[in-house]
Amino acid sequence: MKRTLVIGDIHGGFRALKQVLERAEVTVDDQLIFLGDYVDGWSESSHIIEFLMDLSEKQDCIFIKGNHDAWCEDWISLGETPDVWLFHGGRKTIESYEGYSEEELEKHLVFFRRMKNYYVDDQNRLFIHAGYSSMHGPEKEMYSSNYRWDRTLWETAVSMDKKLSKNSGLCPKRLLLYKEIFIGHTSTLELGISYPLNKANIWNLDTGAAYTGALSIMDVDTKEFWQSDPLPGLYPKENGRNTR
Repeated sequence: MKRTLVIGDIHGGFRALKQVLERAEVTVDDQLIFLGDYVDGWSESSHIIEFLMDLSEKQDCIFIKGNHDAWCEDWISLGETPDVWLFHGGRKTIESYEGYSEEELEKHLVFFRRMKNYYVDDQNRLFIHAGYSSMHGPEKEMYSSNYRWDRTLWETAVSMDKKLSKNSGLCPKRLLLYKEIFIGHTSTLELGISYPLNKANIWNLDTGAAYTGALSIMDVDTKEFWQSDPLPGLYPKENGRNTR
């Protein structure tokens, strides 16, 4: 039976990606929705992009663009290497591309440019990397960078009173636009949680793969999820985006 599976932030952890696909027993009949941040952190960013390009030719895949992917795109396209990117995992990404030809880099650039800002399925479920600030939804967003950077949507859901009904006039209008919202970008580890976390109608799939956590994949209908081993164990000689 066809499933729709959503995958959180990978951050260069190719070994973790292969693990979750195996543990979820993904088949070519499944639809895969990736929430972005494929690169920056562990050492296999370029390998992930190669793998995803091939995967998209075999089955239904949707790729959302994250803020780290936008940085990588700017580096490939324009040669930009801002210090903030290098500090937050960009150096490992650049190293992973050593030896690539101009033709190979161009193919990756095309892949980055084809990524979506967000996706809404036929059940009115939104998939977006970070969030949006407009009360009218992402299509009315004034600043497109919010798709990849906004944290206020998640912060709003986290801070909501659990007793607040969606029929209440106090319920944030942004949350009422969709049946469910699936995001990454802000690690659940910040709340002491290492698995996909639900607040209001938002599911956060960033379970800290860039740091000490695992990569997660979840069935959007049943909410069953699978996780990789924690990334430091998969890359024992690396630090990922851990600063210590």
